[in-house]
Amino acid sequence: MRGTTVETEEFDAVLVGGGVMSATLATLLGELEPGWRIAVVERLPEAGLESSSAWNNAGTGHAGLCEFNYTPRRADGSVDVARAVEIGEQFAASLVFWAHLVSSGRIGPARDFVRPVPHLGFGRGEDGVAHLRARWEALRDHPLFADSEYSDDRAVLAGWLPLMFGDRPDDGPVAVTRSAQGTDVDFGVLTRQLLAALRSRGGVVTLGHEVTALERTGGVWSVGVREVATRQQRRLRAPWVFVGAGGATLPLLQRARVPEVRRYGAFPISGLFLRTARPDLVAAHRAKVYGHAAPGAPTISVPHLDHRTVDGREHLLFGPFAAFSPRFLRAGRRTDLLRSVRPGNVPVLAASARDNRSLMAYLVRQLAQTPRGRLDALRAFVPSAEADDWELVPAGQRVQLLKMSGGRGAMVGFGTEVVTSAGGSLAALLGASPGASTAAATMVDVLAVGFPGRMARWAPRLAEIAAAGPERPTPGELLARAAAARRVLDLDPATPGRREDPA
Repeated sequence: MRGTTVETEEFDAVLVGGGVMSATLATLLGELEPGWRIAVVERLPEAGLESSSAWNNAGTGHAGLCEFNYTPRRADGSVDVARAVEIGEQFAASLVFWAHLVSSGRIGPARDFVRPVPHLGFGRGEDGVAHLRARWEALRDHPLFADSEYSDDRAVLAGWLPLMFGDRPDDGPVAVTRSAQGTDVDFGVLTRQLLAALRSRGGVVTLGHEVTALERTGGVWSVGVREVATRQQRRLRAPWVFVGAGGATLPLLQRARVPEVRRYGAFPISGLFLRTARPDLVAAHRAKVYGHAAPGAPTISVPHLDHRTVDGREHLLFGPFAAFSPRFLRAGRRTDLLRSVRPGNVPVLAASARDNRSLMAYLVRQLAQTPRGRLDALRAFVPSAEADDWELVPAGQRVQLLKMSGGRGAMVGFGTEVVTSAGGSLAALLGASPGASTAAATMVDVLAVGFPGRMARWAPRLAEIAAAGPERPTPGELLARAAAARRVLDLDPATPGRREDPA
């Protein structure tokens, strides 16, 4: 954009990316600093269409209730539950934040983006059942997991999960844990509600514009944007910038020559799901059930059978099955992976390929998987599944962050990483799961690194509206806040007037 005269607009903060992370951060800033001018820039014609989209996101309100990958098993058979507890607390913060926005009339109604759906863990075989029971025993005394039930009685399991256990043959040891506190979340709808609230408060949401340049001059960031349809260019200037553009984040930081990401690499993994909307199947499985990875498979391969409601229609999804695309976004370019390779990150790319051979082997097996193989995987959950009832559909594009850790090439498979530059005036979010479910707490962390001088003043308000930040509540207090939030969001199955969930 140098040498070209373009329109320049001044803001207090510019957020790149129109997903749930940027929308949450913009909403938090609007609550904390009502007088600030905030801009959100999104390349696609509508917000929440990439990783936040209902069909590109599993929709599980990740709270650590059922996911094996958040509770790895130690060599002695015990289970490390620290990550599950952390995610449970982060999701509780999201519930509190959403309830604040609904009760204050900022967004809503809640039923448009969140619904109660039980979360269940499914253990198969002696090792799987042992892992599940150890997980349940390690978590059941924590306030956020106190409602979890465990059973290996097939009659009980058939009552909980008719589709999976109604006519299941005796195929070895099985057990299930069940939490009624689970949710199904449409993060695309939530994103659009949050950004509509931002607009109503004077914020600017610029759709159909891509960021072409990012540079810092004179203590201020200049963000070059170009309208996709007309190629018309503009410049946005702000003292603080957040980049939450999913798979496009690392390439943008690389082009801006942000030194903190010089040695980071990225590897894209796309996914596929089997999907059905057959009414009798959907009616027999109003739940989200997570299994465990097969022996020797990486933890990112955990299969799950999810009840989803999208655009008012109910579906079941099973997967994921890994696929490969060099794109970093569903709407990205085929050259994304190649263009991300730089001299500084070649060592981490080589080391990651060397040190993650089991993952590479898994991806090769997945790419070679036949329709029969996918049906067999589904039948481990639904023994009576018939191929004609299910269709194969693409899921979101996920970019694994690669970095060196202890001399090895590490793939940051679970969790997100906040990167800051220029004294905290630029913040970026890299990583994937659990992602959207932890948005409120994660964005409070972004505020802490971006505005350390303001956090003391903001802390009471953050504790009030999001149960997060320096003055976050104790686990017991958080449980009470989350329970109150669930009532506001109409997520309690015992609420008068709510139809009891048959699961």
